[in-house]
Amino acid sequence: MSSSASVWFVVVLAVLAANLPFINERCFALFAIQRFSLVKPFWLRIVEIIVLYVFVGELGFALERNAGNAFPQGWEFYAISFCLFVVLGFPGFVYRYLRRDHV
Repeated sequence: MSSSASVWFVVVLAVLAANLPFINERCFALFAIQRFSLVKPFWLRIVEIIVLYVFVGELGFALERNAGNAFPQGWEFYAISFCLFVVLGFPGFVYRYLRRDHV
């Protein structure tokens, strides 16, 4: 995979992963929640966002290592990339909490 294709792959995957917690009621879109209510709690959505951020970041680093030019990153990189990941999830947040009719 070329470096340009791998960058676009990571960007598209980040957009999908950032919106995933808000567009379904399953944990990581795999496991059904068997609780008193059928609505996934907000704290679980936050945990999903953090775990998916780590997953997408590790995949991005793996593709970077595969290209042969892995660079060390400081805390600034992680802070900015996490904020960007949260911003990428804003359309799903708007759909879940601001636009959708609540039942």
